[in-house]
Amino acid sequence: MIALVDYGAGNLTSVRKALAAIDAAVFTPDRPGALEAARAVIVPGVGHFAATRPLDEGWRAAMHAGLAAGRPLLGICVGLQWFFDGSAEEPGLPGLGLFPGVCTRLGTGTPPALKVPHVGWNSLTLPRASRLFDGVANDAQVYFTHSYAAPVVTDTVAICEYGVPFSAAVERGLVSAVQFHPEKSGDVGLRVLKNWVQGLTDQRTTAGAR
Repeated sequence: MIALVDYGAGNLTSVRKALAAIDAAVFTPDRPGALEAARAVIVPGVGHFAATRPLDEGWRAAMHAGLAAGRPLLGICVGLQWFFDGSAEEPGLPGLGLFPGVCTRLGTGTPPALKVPHVGWNSLTLPRASRLFDGVANDAQVYFTHSYAAPVVTDTVAICEYGVPFSAAVERGLVSAVQFHPEKSGDVGLRVLKNWVQGLTDQRTTAGAR
């Protein structure tokens, strides 16, 4: 089963419904140690970066240990931001540090300030092939709601532009994350989730063949 982490800030109901629609079984762990029973872990999130504070050293250690043991991670929205070093939204509160860089506020540069938060449908640019976006067209539309965004990095596999380009998705090894909400992005969002779940099977098959 897939562990859907509840730290008080995620849209768990919608994520559960989307995963049920693709026949993926989930449970909500009540402590970090419960992640050991999971085949993979999802860290969702909405709202302020400060909401990640309950993901303390116990959860951090469990997620790092899970990665070392071959357990994939998926972040959604604030979950993606938490996978970076941190966010200017809550200086001093570290992220998990799986990707380099700090998330910054949208709409503060040039061209003139845009309405923030960035809410609604926007298109993706896919700079290279990735597991998450297999079968997804370049310029596909997905649903966003956020005020801060992660920089474009080496591991960025989808870019969106709202005043400035930002990481709409990142992927490296066992770690994947999306800034948009796949559970609210219709068929494209379900395809992304299906691709991630299918990747769990592929990774298990590959590991078993070694």
